[in-house]
Amino acid sequence: MSGVSVVISTYSKARSALLLAAVRSLRQQTFEPLEVIVVVDHSPELLGQLRDALPGVVLIESGRTPGLSGTRNQALEACRGELVAFLDDDAAARPDWIARLLAHFSDPAVMAVGGRTESIWEVGRPDWFPVEFDWVVGGSYRGLPEAAAEVRNVIGNNMAFRTDLVREVGGFREDMGRVGTRPVGCEETELCIRMRQRWPEQKIVYEPLARISHHVSRERARVRYYVSRCFGEGLSKAKLASFVGGRDATQAERRHVLRTLPRSAALDALQGARRLQLGGLLRGAAIIAGVAAAAAGFLLGNASARLPSRA
Repeated sequence: MSGVSVVISTYSKARSALLLAAVRSLRQQTFEPLEVIVVVDHSPELLGQLRDALPGVVLIESGRTPGLSGTRNQALEACRGELVAFLDDDAAARPDWIARLLAHFSDPAVMAVGGRTESIWEVGRPDWFPVEFDWVVGGSYRGLPEAAAEVRNVIGNNMAFRTDLVREVGGFREDMGRVGTRPVGCEETELCIRMRQRWPEQKIVYEPLARISHHVSRERARVRYYVSRCFGEGLSKAKLASFVGGRDATQAERRHVLRTLPRSAALDALQGARRLQLGGLLRGAAIIAGVAAAAAGFLLGNASARLPSRA
């Protein structure tokens, strides 16, 4: 195996301190990456500032479509590793992160591996925020496997792929995914589904021991962000369904909504009422609000997608 290229995308100098911490975490790995690539999203000024701050790092300015998908595809053109791993610029990897991901690629049937993302809250975790919705802030959530298991898709801030396979399917869709702070996503989900549809005999694995810590900013701890992110996820899932089909796009979400969330909402509300704790009642209400916002986004996204064809 020729090694692992680790890619970090960045777009704002406000995140520079977090970016430097992310790169430091990669220099402390028990398995040294072949290269660390930092892709700057259409910001020559930021690129210039990072040159002296990141010696030994491959710095690239993205010339592709603005957004996370474009920067990742820019890195795919340049990376030399047989494997390519992706880490966010506001995350830090545990020292054995690469080694834990890499272990699963000894199986030739594995084409992608993702790990566990632990949320580190800048202002402390809000009492009302349900663990089942930690995906809202980019974290692993209750309902994911507790041991290594095959999954539909990996989490975007903690994932690795066989480079040649990602290139063969065309990389990330640049008409999907986050641009700046816009609360949408699903670009990694779309890629994973597209790869599974192309190679149904291949596997995508979730390894909870491959851990990273992900910074959650003050803004993301607010109710307004929570609701808008849930709504944006619904919009994203509607767009995803138009590309890969409704069954593949929503199968995991339907299972989460039907199995995990009703039980969690009921337990939180019941325990809160018994113990006279407002937090439990609020978490139950937040679960209901999150599902409602995501459903509204999905319905609106579906309706919008139909308008051009009707016209």
